[in-house]
Amino acid sequence: MLLKLLLTVIRLLLLFMVAVALLPLIPSGQWWIRLWDFPRLQLAGALLLPLLLLGLHAWIKRPRKEHAVWVVVIFAIGGWHLSHILPFTSVWSTEVPNAEIQPGENQTTLKVLTANVTYTNDHYAEVMAMVRREDPDLLLLIEVDSDWAEELAPLDEDYPHRVGEVRGEGLGIVLWSRISLLEQKVEYLVSERRPSIFATIDVPGIGPVRFVGAHPVPPGLQETTVSNEDERRDSRERDAELMLIARHVEKDPDNRWIVTGDFNDVAWSGTTKLFADLSDLKDPRRGRRLLSTYHADYPLWRYPIDHLFVSDGFHLIDIDRVKVQGSDHFGLSTTLAVGRKDQGEPEASIEAEKKAEEMVEEGAEDAAKHD
Repeated sequence: MLLKLLLTVIRLLLLFMVAVALLPLIPSGQWWIRLWDFPRLQLAGALLLPLLLLGLHAWIKRPRKEHAVWVVVIFAIGGWHLSHILPFTSVWSTEVPNAEIQPGENQTTLKVLTANVTYTNDHYAEVMAMVRREDPDLLLLIEVDSDWAEELAPLDEDYPHRVGEVRGEGLGIVLWSRISLLEQKVEYLVSERRPSIFATIDVPGIGPVRFVGAHPVPPGLQETTVSNEDERRDSRERDAELMLIARHVEKDPDNRWIVTGDFNDVAWSGTTKLFADLSDLKDPRRGRRLLSTYHADYPLWRYPIDHLFVSDGFHLIDIDRVKVQGSDHFGLSTTLAVGRKDQGEPEASIEAEKKAEEMVEEGAEDAAKHD
């Protein structure tokens, strides 16, 4: 009786694991579907439990054909999950080349620090010390409310150029720059509550560099609609914002680009890959390290949702996580060197363009429902 119950538990557990592995393939913006894109690494590790239970059952009952079938299923699911993770390890080829700086060579470099400080966090002095220690040329801080803006005011002495919007409820976003800004504006791409930063940076030795800082709405976030109903947000607005940013890059391929922020989406999701395809921007983590940034307090439950993408006019010197005291995110510190730009234009397929257009339309509808 106990062995029969054990086999039933194994079957149900593995059927569940198959379902959640394949759910993100469904072309839907429903949050409870999209969220299963996040824990690929954790789900791959969780397969050890049914594998051990299956081994125990086979040892007691003696191996049968069904045991072999389920082992194949386990390895197939594990392989599917790991196929999403492996591009962010050293076994894969890199997208952004390593910078080759010769000793004594005077090459222009650019250091970018992106960090979600978490608006409920009050470790102001520690975060300020971290910024001083990292000493970036460009500093993008997310979830900057009035308290954070007041405490971070001394940064204006080192960073004479600033653009962004200070807002409560985790909606603020501010860019500090040591380098002159030729253009700067705050745009509301999808929602009137979610600002994004667009700036053109006059980098010495490079010329204009287009910069975008973004913080789309996370799927699963509970908010109140205009009809005063509480519901969890789907991924449609997030997806739409990323597609609109990709469209900006797509229309201006001659410039160098840096796009960074808390995307609230994992690096291997269909949305982020479509964003990269449309914009032709590259992820410096590919072929190097995963660098999961959230949740900072739970090592076994982390995902790479804070991103930095660059155009082909940059090479990588270094990229790493940075501890942001009191925040539930790690920061992302990236040092770039100038590389040759091939002046190529993004060549996204018609199918990709159509899919992006559908995402933008659905995201606009979702934003109107909540704004």
